[in-house]
Amino acid sequence: MKLRSLIVATVVLAALVGALYWSGRSKPAGETAKASTDAPPAILKLDQASITKLELKNKDAPPIVLEKNNSGAWQITQPKPLGADQGVVSGTLSALSALNSERLVEDKASDLKLFGLDQPAVEAEITEKGKTQRLLIGDDTPAGSAVYAMLAGDPRVFIIGTYTKNNIDKSLNDLRDKRLLTLSVDKVSRLELDRKNQEIEFGRDKDEWQVLKPKPLRADNTQVSELVRKLTDARMDLTGVAADNGAAADDKDAASAFTHATPVATAKLTDQSGTQEIQIRRGNDKDKSKNQDKSNDTYYAKSSVVDGVYKVDSDLGQAVDKGLDDFRNKKLFDFGFTDPTKVEMHSGAKAYFLMRGDKSNNEDWWSNGKKMDADSVETLVSDLRDLAATKFVESGFANPTIEVTVASNDGKRVEKVSLAKSGNGYIAKRENDTSLYWLDSNPIDALQKAADDLKPAAPPKK
Repeated sequence: MKLRSLIVATVVLAALVGALYWSGRSKPAGETAKASTDAPPAILKLDQASITKLELKNKDAPPIVLEKNNSGAWQITQPKPLGADQGVVSGTLSALSALNSERLVEDKASDLKLFGLDQPAVEAEITEKGKTQRLLIGDDTPAGSAVYAMLAGDPRVFIIGTYTKNNIDKSLNDLRDKRLLTLSVDKVSRLELDRKNQEIEFGRDKDEWQVLKPKPLRADNTQVSELVRKLTDARMDLTGVAADNGAAADDKDAASAFTHATPVATAKLTDQSGTQEIQIRRGNDKDKSKNQDKSNDTYYAKSSVVDGVYKVDSDLGQAVDKGLDDFRNKKLFDFGFTDPTKVEMHSGAKAYFLMRGDKSNNEDWWSNGKKMDADSVETLVSDLRDLAATKFVESGFANPTIEVTVASNDGKRVEKVSLAKSGNGYIAKRENDTSLYWLDSNPIDALQKAADDLKPAAPPKK
């Protein structure tokens, strides 16, 4: 019985497989054809890397011509030579090189006026290895979410999404390089800032900035790096600028505004390719109060990289409108978030000695052979790390009462700071540093309390 049942099951299975096979074979030809026509037809399939020239025409503006230079970068050659925004150009080419329609409207259009393609709103002429194709974009569809499009020489009319049209229909201001300086932020090695008869120069060694002029000083690395970033990020504010020729709204008016504006600063940035300069001025407004927030002021910039005068963001104007002390390092210690390996502090008659364990157990702190409570030591280290001046002074340091030495970076960095009482605060001096740092009493009082609160670690529980 078992053998007979197995044979019957095998026969039934074979019959089912055969039925499925012939069902697939006998599928109506019309149904297959329908499936293939449901897929939206492609309009353009190009190799983006092979495109060497792009001409964009909008019926309301002069034609824009972009060409690749010998280095492979895109440049605007018409209506006048300008640098191109490589990212925007790449996005436009990407939209063109893989251009798919939403659907085919007509195989052979007899009247292009019905679609606004007799006088297209937008034309894009793409040259690829000597072959040129021209895309025409006409009116919006009745629904308003798409537009009609076709290739010149091809009688078919397609529909493409409005967002696709927007990716192609770019103005000169959209396509031009809006950078006022073309240096890369991580390549800048020197910055010169000329502000209100004060010349400041910074130099960078790897990732660390230092003040070189008016004299060698410690620099606040974060502040200088942020200024360099804002300068290299400076962009033209083309709001209200005529998009048909890329000029400032009126070159003569802009130049006049710059001439009569108040100089804020001139910055020069240098990398291995050379030096670029930007002048920044603040627009004069007789109706403004002297105490008004400067964030609403109008700032103008003139660069050595591009012709013309342009408005810039007020944030840039305020970034360069700072003095030397704004860029100096006010921290008393440089060990930062690196864990010290040794701390020695003398305060009057009191002395404190702390040392990390050996390399096999460098998490524990020890003092005079006793393991110390980690939290109490961390409070002291944190207070040392946070010590920062509120201002710099030229004199007044005498008879220091507190001395602190911190070793870090496996002993390769040793910093010694002396503090002397001065009025209601303290004046601090770093070893081998001519600068004098003024601090309020509060952080020094907190430091002394943290030293007094140091205690041995609790004995291990049995």
